[in-house]
Amino acid sequence: MSVVSILLLIAGCVVVSAAATGLVLFWLRHRRIVDHPNERSSHDRPTPRGGGLAVMAVITVAWAGLTIGGAAPWTTIPILVLGLALAVVSWRDDLASLPVGVRLAAQAVAIAAGLFFLPGIGGVFQGMLPPWLDILATGLLWAWFVNLFNFMDGIDGITGAEAVALGLGIALVAVIVADPNDGRAPLGVALAAAALGFLVWNWHPAKLFLGDVGSVPLGFLIGWLLLGLAGRGYWAAALILPLYYLADASLTLVRRLLTGERVWRPHRQHFYQRAVQRGLSHGAVTGLIILANLGLIVLAAAAVWWHALEWPAIGLAVILVGLLLHRLSQGARRGLGPDVEPPIADGSA
Repeated sequence: MSVVSILLLIAGCVVVSAAATGLVLFWLRHRRIVDHPNERSSHDRPTPRGGGLAVMAVITVAWAGLTIGGAAPWTTIPILVLGLALAVVSWRDDLASLPVGVRLAAQAVAIAAGLFFLPGIGGVFQGMLPPWLDILATGLLWAWFVNLFNFMDGIDGITGAEAVALGLGIALVAVIVADPNDGRAPLGVALAAAALGFLVWNWHPAKLFLGDVGSVPLGFLIGWLLLGLAGRGYWAAALILPLYYLADASLTLVRRLLTGERVWRPHRQHFYQRAVQRGLSHGAVTGLIILANLGLIVLAAAAVWWHALEWPAIGLAVILVGLLLHRLSQGARRGLGPDVEPPIADGSA
């Protein structure tokens, strides 16, 4: 695709996503489909939930159009269908909570089917595992990414901003790789632009939340893009780009396991949630994450551009994420002034 085509794609997806999200917000308010504060939430007032309906609609049209136009591989269509199936199940869960077993079973079926359409399947772990074990580990990793992407949707703007960063980071890596059969550049750009349009409404103070109907299929689609990079040999970039989300969710899970907590119960112990509880505003926390993600994008690009930089880039990424987690653990500092405010709304589903 030409630069002009990419710019038109970005502009179109942003505008349509923002407009569609506004329409969905009107409908959600009319139907009184709202997220009520609970033990997981940081917000203290009911807020419409289901902005993912608009985001997934825009991604569906954009990805299908790119595939039909030859800018993306044909495997995009079955992955998109599986993502939409997860969106349907997740929307049902948003309306009235489904049993955990039903949700996990739907994810397992989608991921098992999705493995057939994953580039480089059997080589995601770069030969360190036998092919059958590589496929099994890939499926488990994909399932964990889908769920952590949902878990991390807990304050205003965080998942929208993360989706923008990951989409653009994947697109940049694809451009550097210059593989004409990949198609991840336009797919990543379209996803990022759709998330950016949603972010117009979800930035603090959020007018509506993404909901599981958005976070679960987004995690599925982004997971497919990242694992595809790893399967093609660009494993360092696939690890670096989502490293903050991976670290926050995984370390929080391990900490809760070690303290004997019931990890399936709702909680507010993620690093970003504790930062809000300790006085940082939603905007300040999301802003710190955006800055860290910009650094991760640069490091991922460097790891692809020059093979010798893979391990140094990973090391620097670990340090960067470590510094971010440390900063979030501190919460508000004295003298921050207007950046500090009590938590009044979040993006949790």
